[in-house]
Amino acid sequence: MKKLVVLSGAGISKESGIPTFRDNDGLWKTYLFEDVASPLAWQRDPELVLDFYNFRRKAVIEAKPNEAHLALKRLEEKFEVQIITQNVDDLHERAGSKNILHLHGEIRKARSTFDEKIVVNIKGAELNTGDLCPKGSQLRPHIVWFGEAVPAIQEAINIVRGADIFLVTGTGLQVYPAAGLIDYVPQKAQKFLIDPGNNFSLSSGFMHIKETAVNGMKYFENLI
Repeated sequence: MKKLVVLSGAGISKESGIPTFRDNDGLWKTYLFEDVASPLAWQRDPELVLDFYNFRRKAVIEAKPNEAHLALKRLEEKFEVQIITQNVDDLHERAGSKNILHLHGEIRKARSTFDEKIVVNIKGAELNTGDLCPKGSQLRPHIVWFGEAVPAIQEAINIVRGADIFLVTGTGLQVYPAAGLIDYVPQKAQKFLIDPGNNFSLSSGFMHIKETAVNGMKYFENLI
């Protein structure tokens, strides 16, 4: 069975109603990431950071997987599918996909500020001041913030190196180190990009499907 490696981003969840970051109506048009998504922001105003992620978590809980998520699940019937996602939502999981690596964390989880290896599920939609880990320290969102390392990047590189088919969908490839994963795709692999725009300068060999994630996955599913 061939290995299909998928790199997904905010665009695949946009069609489920979850706001993106960099679109004209994206979150970074309303918030400064320095204020809500950085270690300094957490030190300066943890309440604001928690409120921001509580707002985002509620949107995730209310959202449902769309046809693009479900198409990736269906492709497990034909391929060994491994999803590497920049998204912190759990829509891939709720669609039924089995193999998912979250590069930037998971919004429905929290981790200890004392020991980052302690990660717990968040009950309900909110994480608040006074919510403590088993060792008694404040919990923070289990999110990779700007200025922090991406612990899963080496695992992602190893996955990409084993791809027979590589698909990029829902990401503008503007965030590093995630965007650099395309440099590790084997030369022999089939390579596809689903994105409605033209603002890409990908290396040769990518087939560009100029559609949104949902429509693009319909085309890809019939093509592959």
